[in-house]
Amino acid sequence: MKNKVFFIAEISANHCGNFKLAKKLIKCAYVNGADAVKLQTYTADTMTIKSDKKYFKIKQGLWKGYTLWDLYNKANTPLKWHKELFKYGKSLGLKVFSTPFDDTAVDFLEKLNCPIYKIASFEMTDLNLVKKVSQTKKPIIISTGMANLEEIETTFKMAKKNGAKDITLLYCVSNYPSSIGDFNLNNIKILKDNVKIEYDNKNIININNILSKTNNQNNLKILKNGMLQYSLDMENLKDKCEFISNIITKVS
Repeated sequence: MKNKVFFIAEISANHCGNFKLAKKLIKCAYVNGADAVKLQTYTADTMTIKSDKKYFKIKQGLWKGYTLWDLYNKANTPLKWHKELFKYGKSLGLKVFSTPFDDTAVDFLEKLNCPIYKIASFEMTDLNLVKKVSQTKKPIIISTGMANLEEIETTFKMAKKNGAKDITLLYCVSNYPSSIGDFNLNNIKILKDNVKIEYDNKNIININNILSKTNNQNNLKILKNGMLQYSLDMENLKDKCEFISNIITKVS
């Protein structure tokens, strides 16, 4: 296929704090044809402070009532798991990489020879983090869901200036859960036409919520703890990936 899609299975908090489930998710990704799996690397203390003040409490949505610290503490992938998860994924022939949320996470991941880095939408304007990641000179995927075109260009130039040579801009919607009406694949073309960058490797799309909406609501996994209400289930994942691959190939 001329424009083969590189599929990344996002583990995120879907392990629900269970190491065996984390490995099961990686195995599921492998069985269903994913090219890579992605973790998130942070602790509650590197994300926020432990406070019950109103400014640190979530007022609406899936996590209403949580403090930010409690949410991140519940959702994080423990650092002590990372080495084994990297090893397990690699043994299956998958690339395993992660999203760091601060400089200490980058240092930690470098010790694991993390092959790719992802910059989250909320961190896209954290230019110090972008600089730190770029200095590893490894491929970077940058989410743009929270940014305007000027911010995207600034971040891209910072990455390029500090040694990044393989930079992918990720079109995504930072709205969880999102509706099909939130998506506009034409934004991929807008990124290509309006951001002043010289690389070809720059059109990739976050498909999670699109896939969840292309069939029916039964594709959404609803767990009692409310953590996974916008995640795909494992059933027929390969078929869904092939479906969206055909769409992306046509618009690329």
